Amino acid sequence: MHINYQQQTLGILGGGQLGRMLIQSGINYNLNIHILDPDANAPCKNLCNHFVQGDLKDYQTVYDFGKACDVVSIEIEHVNTRALYQLEKEGKKVFPQPHIIEMIQDKRKQKQFYLDHGIPTAPFLLTDDKEDVRQHVEFLPAVHKLGKEGYDGRGVQLIRETAELDKAFDAPGLLEKFVDFDKELAVIVARNEQGEVKTFPSVECAFHPEHNLVEFLFSPATISPETDNKAQDLAIEVIEKLGMVGLLAVEMFVTKSGEILVNEIAPRPHNSGHHTIEANFTSQFEQHLRAVMGMPLGHTGIRSAAAMVNLLGEAGFTGEALVEGLDEAIQEKGVYLHLYGKKLTKPFRKMGHVTVLEEDMKKLREKAQRIKELIKIKA
Repeated sequence: MHINYQQQTLGILGGGQLGRMLIQSGINYNLNIHILDPDANAPCKNLCNHFVQGDLKDYQTVYDFGKACDVVSIEIEHVNTRALYQLEKEGKKVFPQPHIIEMIQDKRKQKQFYLDHGIPTAPFLLTDDKEDVRQHVEFLPAVHKLGKEGYDGRGVQLIRETAELDKAFDAPGLLEKFVDFDKELAVIVARNEQGEVKTFPSVECAFHPEHNLVEFLFSPATISPETDNKAQDLAIEVIEKLGMVGLLAVEMFVTKSGEILVNEIAPRPHNSGHHTIEANFTSQFEQHLRAVMGMPLGHTGIRSAAAMVNLLGEAGFTGEALVEGLDEAIQEKGVYLHLYGKKLTKPFRKMGHVTVLEEDMKKLREKAQRIKELIKIKA
C-alpha cells in the first residue's frame, strides 16, 4: 500500500534532544512534524513545523494536540495515556500503542510482563513503601526502583546491606535482586505496522559510577557472535510479545555465567542508539520514523565501529553553557559533535554527545576517553 508520508502530520510528545534528532531525520523525508513540550525553549522549538507549549500529562492538552495530527508518537514516556487511548479510539494512529506506554511507565507492571511472558529477568519483589522494603532483608543485596516517574538514573537505589535500608523509596516500587553482571548491553529493535522487525547489533554500555547515566557506549559490543545473536533474539521476542509498533530499546545484563536478563525497556529512541547516526546504515531516529509512519524498515548494519560519549554538565557549574575543548576535538578524524540546543547547563545535565568512529577497538576506547577528558561543559 502506498502512503504519501509528506501529506501526513506526525505529532511527537516531547521536544527534547530525542525529538530534535528525530526532526533532523524527518527533514530528509519532508515530514510535517508537530511537537508538544512544556518548555517554551525546548530544543525542538525552532526546528519543527509547528510547536505547542503545554503539559504532556494534561489530558486536554495532549488530546487537542493529537487531534491535529495523523500519527502520534513519543520521545518521552511520561505522558497522558488516557488522551492517547481516546485519540486511538477516534482513528488516530498512536505508536507505540497507549497500553504499551502505560505498562512501561510503571516498572512494576513492566517486570510483571516479563514474568508472565517467560522473558528472562532478575528475581524481584513488589514493595509498597519503605517499611515494606525493611521486611525483605534476606533479599539483599538488591536494587530498589520506584514504580513510576524514575528517569535517567533517578528512582534507582542500590541497597547492599541492612544499614542502607534508609535509602529505599517511600512509594510503590520493586526490589530487584542485585545482578553481579559481566556486561551491560542494549539492543534497539523496531517493528512497523506490517509486522516487519529489525534489530541493531548489540552495544555495550559503561555507566557513570555515581549518577547511573551512560558515560560511554561501544559498538559493536565485545561479546561472542552467539551472545550477540541471543541478545538480538531476546529483543525481538520482547517487541513481538508486546505487539508494539515503533522503536524499542532493550537494556540487558550478561551474567558471569553467560545468561542474558532483560533489565528495562524504553519505547522510543534511546541514549544507547545515538551512535547509529554516523556508525550504522540507518540511524535509530530514522528507524523510529520509518516504523511509526508505516515505511519499510532500514538496514541496520554497522558501517564502522564506534563509541558514544555523553556530554554532561560539569559538577559545580550552573548557568549559560560554555563548551571547552571543542575546536581541538573536532579537528580529529571521525569525531562528530551533537549539541542539544540547551542554553543552560547544570551538573550532570545531558547537554550533548560525541560519536567517535575508529575501526580498531583498542584505539577507539583510547580516543573516546581522550575526547571525554577534552570536552567540558561549564558555565
